[in-house]
Amino acid sequence: MQKRTFIKAALATTILTALSAPAFAAGAWDGPTTGPTAAEGKSIVVVAGDLKNGGILGVTEGVEEAAAKIGWEVRVLDGAGSIQGRTGAIGQALALQPDGIIINGFDAVEQQAALEGVVSANIPMVAWHSGPVIGCDAPGGIFANVSTDAMTVSEVAAKWAIEDGGKDIGVVIFTDSTYQIAIDKADRLKETVEAAGGKVLEYVDTPIADTSTRMGPLTTSLLQKYGDSWTHALAINDLYFDFMGPSLAAAGFSPDKGPQAGSAGDGSEAAFQRIRSNGYQAITVAEPLNLQGWQLVDELNRAVQGEACSGYITSPALVTQEGLAKLGDSNQFDPDIPYRDAYSKIWNQ
Repeated sequence: MQKRTFIKAALATTILTALSAPAFAAGAWDGPTTGPTAAEGKSIVVVAGDLKNGGILGVTEGVEEAAAKIGWEVRVLDGAGSIQGRTGAIGQALALQPDGIIINGFDAVEQQAALEGVVSANIPMVAWHSGPVIGCDAPGGIFANVSTDAMTVSEVAAKWAIEDGGKDIGVVIFTDSTYQIAIDKADRLKETVEAAGGKVLEYVDTPIADTSTRMGPLTTSLLQKYGDSWTHALAINDLYFDFMGPSLAAAGFSPDKGPQAGSAGDGSEAAFQRIRSNGYQAITVAEPLNLQGWQLVDELNRAVQGEACSGYITSPALVTQEGLAKLGDSNQFDPDIPYRDAYSKIWNQ
């Protein structure tokens, strides 16, 4: 099996050369440098799809940090992983009559009717991972949909699997058809694996909100069905692998011998811990969650003042055990670029 290295992925369809400098090495700020100063006295609401999801939680924490800097009040409502919960949270957000709303980690199409109420109330909305269109003027009245390039993320994860196991790999892909972006990411995983000569054994559609109860039995069933031909597991989110390890261990597979797991997002703290400890996950393609929280606040500051969206798109990174060894105890991809200073300067804070 090939030696795994830390690789930073730029917005391209190829994986770049492994970094010789320390992981997440310092770099120049590549985001916005101009924009409106801080709007004063604003209160905003974060509607989180499911705070059990490490990506959503990481972004929420970034929003809270940025809101404290810009001087805004922030309230977080948890949709708790269900459609009904998210609908209720949007309704509660509307009742609070905030100056802005952040849609965090769920598909805007799923909540189209509820979000029409936000648009009708003329409350500016920004979002994280709300659909396949990223950047400015996303559908559904969303001013900006903050994300890395999801297709790049999938390509990086799939190419890791090919480089790790060669063309004889057998891949099971996990996705959730509740979200269009999850379907698109899984489709790109499949296309990339097959284009390189690998085999996709199965394309498993299972709700991400139900991983705690579904992944154990699913893993056991897939092991019985495919045996040693199942070499790699790829998922659209780290959460799938929160619950796979115990079933692999019960079947007698060590982390090095069982299916090697790689996630096409989002770089949760739990995923970092698993990768670091060789705990049934080999890699994740991480997003700069805290930075994206700051970007959401900046985009919302632009929206409430009638300014243009920045259009900034952040870059992901392929995180491996070797790369994490260079990070010390950190369990988050927080690139060493001066984004806090850059946004604070824009806001004149």
